[in-house]
Amino acid sequence: MTVTLTEKAEFRLRAFLRGSGSDENSTKGIRISVKDGGCSGYEYGMDVTSQPQPDDLVIQQGSVLVYVDAKSAPLLEGIVIDFVEGVVESGFKFTNPNATSTCGCGKSFKTGDCTPDGVPCS
Repeated sequence: MTVTLTEKAEFRLRAFLRGSGSDENSTKGIRISVKDGGCSGYEYGMDVTSQPQPDDLVIQQGSVLVYVDAKSAPLLEGIVIDFVEGVVESGFKFTNPNATSTCGCGKSFKTGDCTPDGVPCS
């Protein structure tokens, strides 16, 4: 399983985890997943957790623990997570090689014919 955090994303996540009471021996990390939803059909999920699910895949990116939901793993294989800062938009940006199309918001995507129906952006 390959999930890549850019240097900026790792820095932001490390600072965020440190600010939320994480210490060096902690299992606190970021759990990424995919769920049905969003305007394209699938929606990315990213949460702080110190209790990963038993079947989560564990990836160490620098000093950040990344937990990947096992059911979401095929849709996240090869994903690159970046952090962008701009006047109009700031936040985490997902570049997913499995996505056949993405929504303008960048938080929702489709993958071929297996994507559930999307809901209109609001």
